[in-house]
Amino acid sequence: MPIFSDLTPEEMDEIAAITSEKSYGKGETIYFAGKEGKKLLVIHAGHVKISRLSPSGKSQVLRVLGPGEFMGELTLFSDAPLSDYAEAVEPCTMCMIEGLKLKTLMGKYPSIALKVMQVLSSRLQKAETLIEDINLHPAERRLAHALLELSAGRRELELALTKGDFASQLGMTQETLSRKLSSLQERGCIELRGQRSIVILDRDALAGME
Repeated sequence: MPIFSDLTPEEMDEIAAITSEKSYGKGETIYFAGKEGKKLLVIHAGHVKISRLSPSGKSQVLRVLGPGEFMGELTLFSDAPLSDYAEAVEPCTMCMIEGLKLKTLMGKYPSIALKVMQVLSSRLQKAETLIEDINLHPAERRLAHALLELSAGRRELELALTKGDFASQLGMTQETLSRKLSSLQERGCIELRGQRSIVILDRDALAGME
């Protein structure tokens, strides 16, 4: 797991001693807003959707986490309860690490704390970029750039989320997402295969969209 990659085998044994394993089925809630956290959850297998609910009950997907990524970290540094919801989008297995004991080890091995801070900084940057995109850029550009990021240089990508959740993450309705995907396909930029598979046909055209 990346946040522990700088530790020696002996140091990793200390982490293992305060870690337990838990599995969740598809659609199962891992934690919910208002719950006391105090644990770091590191995904071993599967993907998890992190979202928030508005007072009216509308869901906003914040991000999707996969193997090696973690959640629940903010409650390690604050007494405030969890503010979002975590749901398994497919069968998941994760390591649950006791927060107070992990904080002690962070003081002993600063590389762990540094990597947690690096991830938090990256998440903050992505959140600020998304806010900027939603306010300043059209839906088609947001979608094009999201597809390029998700593909990570590959020709074909498989959406981890449903199209409804993917649309929520991009700050648009599912109807808008469907229209924009169809438009990109008609223009020869992508090819849609099934419900979640997308082939990138013209990477330069996607990158150049304004």
